[in-house]
Amino acid sequence: MDGVHRAGMPGVYAEVRDAGRTWRGASGVADLSTGRPVKPGMRQRVGSVTKTFTAVAVMQQVERGRIRLDAPIGDYLPQLVPGERGEKITVRMLLNHTSGLSDFIPYAFPSLRKSPPGPESLDDNRFRQFHPAELIELGLAAPPAGEPGGAKGVYSNTNYLLLGQLLEKVTGTPAEQYITRHVIERAGLRHTEFPSEPRIRGPHSRMYEALHGFIDPPRDYSVYNMSWVGTGAGLVSTMEDLNRFYGKLLDGELVNRSSLAQMQRTVPVRALDGTTIEYGLGLHKVSVPGCGTFWGHDGTVWGAGTTSLTRADGKRQMSVAINLIRWNRLDSAGKPQPHPIDDALSKLYGQALCGNGSPKARSAVRLRELVP
Repeated sequence: MDGVHRAGMPGVYAEVRDAGRTWRGASGVADLSTGRPVKPGMRQRVGSVTKTFTAVAVMQQVERGRIRLDAPIGDYLPQLVPGERGEKITVRMLLNHTSGLSDFIPYAFPSLRKSPPGPESLDDNRFRQFHPAELIELGLAAPPAGEPGGAKGVYSNTNYLLLGQLLEKVTGTPAEQYITRHVIERAGLRHTEFPSEPRIRGPHSRMYEALHGFIDPPRDYSVYNMSWVGTGAGLVSTMEDLNRFYGKLLDGELVNRSSLAQMQRTVPVRALDGTTIEYGLGLHKVSVPGCGTFWGHDGTVWGAGTTSLTRADGKRQMSVAINLIRWNRLDSAGKPQPHPIDDALSKLYGQALCGNGSPKARSAVRLRELVP
């Protein structure tokens, strides 16, 4: 972790569990202006890790018979997904990103589509209150990312806003409230919540966004209205809570074994950074040669990145938080250039997952970005 900090990361903190033993640590600062140190128990905006929580809530409703995985989403939300797409896109396709729906984020943040991209939209939307329906409409109006049910999916946050609306439809309760009561509280998580205001409650780090060098120096976006991602990436949590959550999920305490097996049926999905990942129903599968199969998720929001992985047997867990994102500058073709932070993070992941920092482990894990 000290190596990650020396490579240029302001602050990094983590919790690693191994067969009943727990290690927590932190390196660096939570505030560049004051030098306030980062601490292991700080709260973090965990980005798309939220998707696993939303998927668990959906699977709970599947178990109750209120949602059918292979039913068209148009059966439940005909006003939001009308016509042919509503008939072709199923709940399962939303969960595993094979719906073909485009991501709304480049359209909600239009300055990201400029060349070069600019931060204007990030500042304009800092305190804006979005409604899920308007973001979903942006995703549906965009050119399709693929055909529904295609052999290879395309990661899209639009899918998980629709799943939030589906939860609200079948439970009669706002999705964030349902997830809080039936997932977060059921797992016994004490520091995980959907924030009700732009500021994070409790001890936390500032969160620095570099936007590939187009924000220089990086800007603090720790105060932000998270309605722009909601049930797709809006949660605040701690590394301890994330390890507890994934441990209970893989142990069959949040959904039954049949539901967990459905969640672990993966398809190839093109992530927003262009790479291909193995994705189930709200779960990302990471296979590390010589070390095992891990399940979990990662995610970024403006200024914050989080990775949480648990080995299939539940005995090895890693949750890591960082407070600087998109540090790689782009070349003339728009491709992110290598940075010392990349290798330092890979070494940390390898050590945390396998205990030996093996190159195979390091190459298997990388932080995926919420936005391109």
